[in-house]
Amino acid sequence: MIWTYVAIVIGFFFAMNIGASGTAASMGAAYGSGAIQNKRIAMAVVAVGAFLGAVLGGGEVVKTISQGLLPKDVLTVQAVIIILASSTFTLFFANLIGIPLSTSEVTVGAVVGVGIAFHAFYVEKILVILLFWVLIPLIAFIIAWLIGKGILRMEQRWSTLKGQGKWRRWLGYLLIACGFLEAFSAGMNNVANAVGPLVGAGIMEASTGIWAGGLFVALGAFLLGGKVLETNGKRITNLSLLQGSTVSFTGGTLVIAASVFGVPVPLTQATTCAILGIGTAKNGFRLWQKSVIKQIIQVWIVSPFSALVVSYALVYVVLIRDFYTVAVIISAFITTVGLISLYRAVRREKSSFQDQGGGI
Repeated sequence: MIWTYVAIVIGFFFAMNIGASGTAASMGAAYGSGAIQNKRIAMAVVAVGAFLGAVLGGGEVVKTISQGLLPKDVLTVQAVIIILASSTFTLFFANLIGIPLSTSEVTVGAVVGVGIAFHAFYVEKILVILLFWVLIPLIAFIIAWLIGKGILRMEQRWSTLKGQGKWRRWLGYLLIACGFLEAFSAGMNNVANAVGPLVGAGIMEASTGIWAGGLFVALGAFLLGGKVLETNGKRITNLSLLQGSTVSFTGGTLVIAASVFGVPVPLTQATTCAILGIGTAKNGFRLWQKSVIKQIIQVWIVSPFSALVVSYALVYVVLIRDFYTVAVIISAFITTVGLISLYRAVRREKSSFQDQGGGI
């Protein structure tokens, strides 16, 4: 029984972290532009949106995480603890070193890691999710680029649409509404990451998990989301009110559509690609520097695989107790880190040598 309580505590703690990170960011544009000047009010709006999204539309994604990825006999209480602990630890460690990882990708990666350890997971469902992970950001970019072109023409013709004069208040209301939609989509899709494994193991009923998970996501957004809200608000102040509304509306709508089909998707990548779409419409494809594309691809790859490795290793440590396999995993990790560090050191040395005028 003690392990059941441990699983519930980790799941709800994970839910609060979900609310404090990606969910809280949904009102960043509205707060940064001054459409909502009070931080607490902005966080309250996010909390309400996330809770309603979880309660009204989170059921399908919960069903996928709890039933669609692993066979029922694999999702024991111990396996659930490993999945949730792996997801939480990976996100916590990434936050410490400043790497933005996707909550949905981390959770799916942790689930698949357990499935690989037991040689049992549904490959077809995983492939469908991977397809959505590629399509959603691509579609977000295309939609935002098309809408962004239209916004530029409208703002050139009617300068008040840039947020000046009498239209500023109404454009601010539109941005708040789109931010609320984004928060709704985050609650709808992300609550499953915290409670889906609990439901799959039979620790709680789906309806109970959704209500409780939605509550803790909302609490996380309201109590702990201030820093993320501040950072994200400052980061998106270069967008006009209409452009910010487009980003939130595009990302939120696509995530809601994916949630209807029960697919966990990364909201962060959808909104990031929507921002890139707006930027490309405004400044052309020179925005697509190699560093930008490289970062998106790295986050897309690192998020699931980092959690997969952690959950796989924990299965062999806690459940199977095969320490030889764990030793191989640790060795591979040390080798990878060492090679990356060595590669960077060699590049710095070459760069320094060239800067000093070395050569033949």
